[in-house]
Amino acid sequence: MERNTHYNSILDRNKRIAWQEDCYVDLQSTPTSTSTKGEMEDVGWIQKHQGHLQRFITTPLLEGALSHMRKLELLSQDEEAQVQAGGQLQERVGTLTSILASMDPQGSNALQAFLENSDSQMYRLITMHDPMVQEHKEALLLQYPTPSESLSPGPCSPEFSSSRILLLVDGLSDLQQKEHDLMQVEATRGAQRHHVRQLALAKLLEPLTRVSLPPRVSLTVGVAGIGKSTLVGHFVRLWSRGEICTDVSFVLPFAFWELNTGEKLSAERLVKLAFPHMTDPSLVLSGTCRTLLIFDGLDEFRCPLDFSETVPCTDPKKEVSVDDLVTNIIRGNLLPEAAVWVTSRPAVASLIPGGLVDRLTEIPGFSPKEIRLFLSHNFPKGDTASQIWTHLESNKIFMVMSYMPCICWIVAVTFGYLLESGWQEGLPRTCTELYSHFCAMRAEAGEPRGREPIKMDQLNGNNRRLLGSLGRLAFYGLLKHKYTFSEQDMRAYGVDLPSTQGGLGTGVLIREESPSCVAYRFTHLTVQEFLAATYYHICSKRAIFDLFSESAMSWPKIGFQNHFRSALQRSQQAEDGHLDVFVRFLAGLLCPAAVRPLAGLLAQGKDDGGQRVWAAGLLQDLLGSGGAVVSLRSVNVAYCLQELQHTEVLRSVEEDLRCGGLGWKLTRTHCTALAYLLQVSPECSEETNLSACLDYSTVKSLLPQLLYCSHLRLENNNFKDDVMELLGSLLSAKDCHLQKISLAENAISNKGAKALSRALLVNRTLITLDLRSNNIGSKGAKFLAEALKMNQVLVSINFQNNLIEEEGARALAEVLLSNRKLVSLNVQKNCIGADGAKRIAEALKTNRTLTELILSSNQLGDKGTAALAQALTVNHSLHSLHLQSNSISNKGMTALTKALRLNRGLICLNLRENSIGVEGAKDMARALQENSSLRHLDLTANLLHDEGVKAIAGAVKVNRALTTLRLQWNFIKCTATKSLAHALLTNSTMQLLDLQENAIGDEGVVALAGALKTNTSLCTLCLQGVSAGRSGAISMAEALMVNKTLHTLDLRGNFIGMEGAKALANALKTNRTLKSLNLQENSLGMDGAIFIATALKGNHQLTYINLQGNGIGESGAKVISDAIRTNSPDCVVEI
Repeated sequence: MERNTHYNSILDRNKRIAWQEDCYVDLQSTPTSTSTKGEMEDVGWIQKHQGHLQRFITTPLLEGALSHMRKLELLSQDEEAQVQAGGQLQERVGTLTSILASMDPQGSNALQAFLENSDSQMYRLITMHDPMVQEHKEALLLQYPTPSESLSPGPCSPEFSSSRILLLVDGLSDLQQKEHDLMQVEATRGAQRHHVRQLALAKLLEPLTRVSLPPRVSLTVGVAGIGKSTLVGHFVRLWSRGEICTDVSFVLPFAFWELNTGEKLSAERLVKLAFPHMTDPSLVLSGTCRTLLIFDGLDEFRCPLDFSETVPCTDPKKEVSVDDLVTNIIRGNLLPEAAVWVTSRPAVASLIPGGLVDRLTEIPGFSPKEIRLFLSHNFPKGDTASQIWTHLESNKIFMVMSYMPCICWIVAVTFGYLLESGWQEGLPRTCTELYSHFCAMRAEAGEPRGREPIKMDQLNGNNRRLLGSLGRLAFYGLLKHKYTFSEQDMRAYGVDLPSTQGGLGTGVLIREESPSCVAYRFTHLTVQEFLAATYYHICSKRAIFDLFSESAMSWPKIGFQNHFRSALQRSQQAEDGHLDVFVRFLAGLLCPAAVRPLAGLLAQGKDDGGQRVWAAGLLQDLLGSGGAVVSLRSVNVAYCLQELQHTEVLRSVEEDLRCGGLGWKLTRTHCTALAYLLQVSPECSEETNLSACLDYSTVKSLLPQLLYCSHLRLENNNFKDDVMELLGSLLSAKDCHLQKISLAENAISNKGAKALSRALLVNRTLITLDLRSNNIGSKGAKFLAEALKMNQVLVSINFQNNLIEEEGARALAEVLLSNRKLVSLNVQKNCIGADGAKRIAEALKTNRTLTELILSSNQLGDKGTAALAQALTVNHSLHSLHLQSNSISNKGMTALTKALRLNRGLICLNLRENSIGVEGAKDMARALQENSSLRHLDLTANLLHDEGVKAIAGAVKVNRALTTLRLQWNFIKCTATKSLAHALLTNSTMQLLDLQENAIGDEGVVALAGALKTNTSLCTLCLQGVSAGRSGAISMAEALMVNKTLHTLDLRGNFIGMEGAKALANALKTNRTLKSLNLQENSLGMDGAIFIATALKGNHQLTYINLQGNGIGESGAKVISDAIRTNSPDCVVEI
């Protein structure tokens, strides 16, 4: 079948729906009708094979058929023209077959004879397709049983394999190509890449857009134990049941371990060996029908893949070496019409040139939510699942490792077994302990564990011998990057194959069988590494030659210490880190708690206490050595110390990190420890705060680890432009995970801003950038503005206090005209003036994405405010506008309030510290009577006086939108307060009222208290410094006895005295809603404080109380504080 015709059939737009602006996805494949046998016998040959005729007949064959039918006079000239006038090839074939079917049986016989004589392979495919496909699907369902039918260990339940999705990625990161799988997960904390698209398994072979082709070569990567083979098996089962990819005629799955025979193969022989039921592979591989070749587990392929030296081969019958066969298939020299899907661990996947891969996907691991679901699924009864989850949360390394489903299974079955068998020594806290318990559990083969350590004579001697031989196999396999083993390999290392069928063998080994061979592999890569470490640990105590050489001809190495040092050196020199986890386990085996579970399996000598101290010293020295940059090899030394349970330095740095005490004292040892903590510490999981402790050299040394932080605070570090060059390279890296970064209060100039702007042009992860209180100036703002025009990820940027002036504001206004991602812009305290405000206002008229704009302290005046007001008449997407300290008078207020009458989007308006007077307040009152969107209004520190506030109070009576009103420092007295209180009697939306520092007196407080008796919406009332006394406090107390909504009451700086405190205390005995009460500096005295303390005995809602500055004295404060904590232990007391 011609490739263009094949693609046209897939890209039929009648079978697509709109997906994105100009993209479509294929939602339906050509249905293949299935009929019963009886029905088939009643229809002609054409009708029986109608679908396959349309699917497989090519253009040349169609032309030949038309000519042949004309010669037989079965087709008139008009009918031929009718066929030729059809659109796509399938339509033309359909027209021809319909005409011939109407002449049955003569038409069917003629077409059948023509096809059989012209293209016998095509004829056989049309007639035999369905039986062949059905037989193949049945064979695959036997080969890939459902997980519930499988006996192999691991997290293979249908619920989890079916929920796996793929991530579309652009390429492999440096970390993926160079590092150990576990280190990849640890460095990134198991976090997925940001801004990647998800791809359902059913869409694996489909084009992404209406203008793209289906991928020929798809490469799926995932770390060891992520579930690549499980996913392949799930795909094969779904296809075999007809649930996905129904346009694919044949799916041919191969495992790379099956291809390790080293013999020469042709493509056809490969298919015949793997699928003996296919008697004629040429039909499947001809390219006429769509075929998918799956090659699973490239990392298990022992033959070197060399795409540059491969001898081209185009004949599927020609036998070539296995590696040449694979490379020619991937290159497209062989079977160019077949789709190819390869799975691999990331590092090995880089062997395939990127130009040959049409689609690269990645399998994500378990999220914390999925880990918890997995535990609940495996332990549905009791509290075992919750106990394991609690342990994972307190030991982050296990949580991160559980990102890999296979390790999650190891963690679950081991911890579950220990909990349910009554293990009394606590759950493992290091990986070595975990794997020791896992192997011991498997060796016991169901024997119940008692409280005492396992004795050697309680265990079968076969398990001890098996552990030794498997350890040797694991160790030398690890050195050779060998992860699957033939029966010959097993025997060569002394493994007794029958003994692997029970006990320890079934727990740590998986036996895989195909029609051509049998292979073994360890349950997970880390299991192989642990067993390798146990072998090395035991042998190093008696070996006299280098264990890293299988040959006895090597330099003598005598004593455990020499062998341990040799292992560390080899690990540090391994660029790919493949010995990292091995040496962690090797260090961990020196810890008594780690080897105790294996006491019956390992031939232990004398106590290793002295060796443990020596090893800790060696590792400590390594922690402080190394180059200018802390590499992951150095970080692995910290992991070794953790396994050894020698964590003094790590705990010290973590404590400094927690309390902010690092303070520019980071030595090389501290930097390495900090790099380790960036991966495992809870302090760094959500936000990494490295403020006031770094300089250029430490940033440079930590750069590879900072790459994987998500939220980084680097404030007050006196960073200059050279550090910005480093951070620019960090933000430009493909591996970058940073989403938020704060560089506030440093010394960044326009040169540093330029370095950051270059990074923003390519960065695709950063969403928040805080540059407040630097010195980037207008020039730096222009550099960043140019980048923001192109950047489509950043949503929030803070330029506060950077002196960008009017020129910088003009550059940012241009950004607002083109950028469609920026949501929050802070240019507070930048001297942009009225002209700068006008530029921004003009941009706001067309911008529809910005929701928060902070322009406080910018000398805008009335002219700048009027320009912004004009923009608000047409812009309804801006939600928050801050205009604090901008010399706005009544004139500017008039312009703003006119806009508010028309605006339907603004929610928050900050007008603090301006010069708005009575007339401005009246204008605002008129606007509030019409506006229905404004929720938060801040008029603090203006000149409203009683007359202006009375007008606003009148508006509050009818307004049903405003929830927060701040009127602090506005020369308000009791008259206006009474008006506000009267408004609260009918208002049902106001939640916060702030009247601090206004001389409203007792009379005003009494009025507000009266309103609180009926108001059901107000939650917070701020009355600091309002000249309230005894009578005001008594009235407020009476209100609290009936009010059910007030949560926060602030009465600081008044003089309610002892009697006022007594009244409030009585109210607290019955009130059950107040949570925060501030009575600071109120002349309560000892007696007043005692009244309050006694009242709290029956109050269970108050969570905060402040009694400072009330003349209580230290001794009295202690007595009262103790009494409050006794009566109400959850209440925070400041006294």
